[in-house]
Amino acid sequence: MPVITLPDGSLRTFDKAVTGTAIAQDIGPGLARAALAIVVDGKLCDLSATITHDATLRFVTRKDEEALELIRHDAAHVLAEAVQELWPGTQVTIGPSIKDGFYYDFARDKPFTPEDFAAIEQKMHEIVKRATPFKREVWNREEAIKFFEARGEKFKAELIRDLPETEEISIYRQGEWLDLCRGPHLPSTADVGNAFKLMRVAGAYWRGDHHNPMLTRIYGTAWRDKKELEIHLHRLEEAERRDHRRIGKEMDLFHIQEEAVGQIFWHPKGWRLYNTLQNYMRRAQERNGYQEVRTPQLVDRTLWEASGHWDKYRENMFVASIEDENTTLALKPMNCPCHVQIFRNGLRSYRELPLRMAEFGACHRYEPSGSLHGIMRVRGFTQDDAHIFCTDDQIADETARFVSMLAEVYKDLGFESFRVKFSDRPETRAGSDEVWDKAEGALKKACDMVGVDYELNPGEGAFYGPKLEFVLTDAIGRDWQCGTLQVDYVLPERLDASYIGEDSARHRPVMLHRAILGSFERFLGILIEQFAGKFPLWLAPVQVVVASIVTDAADYAQEVATALRKAGLAVETDTRNEKINAKIREHSLAHVPVILVVGRREAEEKTVAMRRLGGKDQEMLGLSEAVAALSEEATPPDLLRDKTGII
Repeated sequence: MPVITLPDGSLRTFDKAVTGTAIAQDIGPGLARAALAIVVDGKLCDLSATITHDATLRFVTRKDEEALELIRHDAAHVLAEAVQELWPGTQVTIGPSIKDGFYYDFARDKPFTPEDFAAIEQKMHEIVKRATPFKREVWNREEAIKFFEARGEKFKAELIRDLPETEEISIYRQGEWLDLCRGPHLPSTADVGNAFKLMRVAGAYWRGDHHNPMLTRIYGTAWRDKKELEIHLHRLEEAERRDHRRIGKEMDLFHIQEEAVGQIFWHPKGWRLYNTLQNYMRRAQERNGYQEVRTPQLVDRTLWEASGHWDKYRENMFVASIEDENTTLALKPMNCPCHVQIFRNGLRSYRELPLRMAEFGACHRYEPSGSLHGIMRVRGFTQDDAHIFCTDDQIADETARFVSMLAEVYKDLGFESFRVKFSDRPETRAGSDEVWDKAEGALKKACDMVGVDYELNPGEGAFYGPKLEFVLTDAIGRDWQCGTLQVDYVLPERLDASYIGEDSARHRPVMLHRAILGSFERFLGILIEQFAGKFPLWLAPVQVVVASIVTDAADYAQEVATALRKAGLAVETDTRNEKINAKIREHSLAHVPVILVVGRREAEEKTVAMRRLGGKDQEMLGLSEAVAALSEEATPPDLLRDKTGII
């Protein structure tokens, strides 16, 4: 006689075991039509699942987030059925839901290509229209293996053999077609809807092992309705248009090559952009009381063992052995242990705290080649890293100072707002539960005191302490986790950092790890895509091009460029014997924000014709007027605040 507790606290009592379908019908016909699945005691289940005990229950309808995962999971099953109907003999392997979509891996002599998508999608729409119910069955293990082997499905048979003996073998049918699956599923194929699209194909080794057969993976995307699908497809088009790798090439900023996998060759224009951002961050840190330091690239493994990184992070570290010295060195993957060495070099007093230590530290981490992505995911990068050594009583003030600094930096760089996640203790961590209780309590108290609202991100803290993660949303709605603030009691203890307190005794400092950009490389990639290469003038690597209409104006073009350079602008000249429209088109494609056009008349009158990137009109200005206006516009926002006194 199960008693069902609903989200509003109301109770429903049934005389016998009851399904989610029956409960929905008991509540009302509207819910019976809308319900897609149930969450029983926190576990997502089929709507048809039977409940035999007292339980809390929530219905999942199409508007709920769980519905998307179910739609995508079921779309993968519909894809697999469509493929096997069209190409009998094709083996199905694994087909999960993923972020924004789904995929299925197929074994077939002839790999699939995008040219097959139209036929597959048409068949998928037919299967959806059939509205075939998903039905769960539990099979005997050996019978299931024999069944799939008899059908030539050796991959499915292998999966079943490798499942734990204690695991139930669940099969889901949709009409005559069936698949090995844990579930849950929607009530029928009709509930998948028609807001799906196949996107691309890729090769994938069976179970990710290159010793195994190569399969064809078909990726798709699926959404609740056509409007959501159209928004997603538009976002993908925008992402492709804004791709930092393509724009970086158009602007001649950087390149990457096989001889230095995961590392960047910065070209002059790209390095100018890099230095503009770094100089801005250096000024921000100096204003906020940071002392800049520099620490070694190669450090003996004994330090990494003492800090705990060797145990927790060794697989991501590049290591070098020196045989004649019998030592092992590691390229530093982060700066924190080295900063502790500076702190503990000499006697520290409580009067020095908080001590804010910053480094634009070059770090190296091993990332699998398949995960590398332009300058967003690399093996060699520079962090805007800093560590604050302070007392417990100073954590809240330092948190407030940091959040204020971070908000100003993000606003200057074009991001008006951000979200905050609180990441607490991971399963694998250093330090006792008492230390973690203290660290998490201190960070939560600091957030409460300074008014930082956050969402919980369970189990995602660093191995030495909890952290705040600062998440930006870009122009097309993508989230980027960039800034962090971490409270660490572990590393100062492990590396024996101390200061002399007011009581003349030794005390451990609290160590706050913090970053705003995260890494310059990744953040520059984000900025390139945020602005689609159309940087504000102060950030643009080439701010102005002076282009001559006729060769007679070449000398005047150089005069204009010289005046602009003296005013601090990054200027190039284009005095080639080319038509002016061709020059304008070329520099516009390179995302140059301002083009100053000069001819005989401009040379005689000491004027320029100013054209803005993306604009069709031009503005006639006197040379001195143009220099003054562009110099003002190109002033970094922090220096402009210093100049005007406006905070």
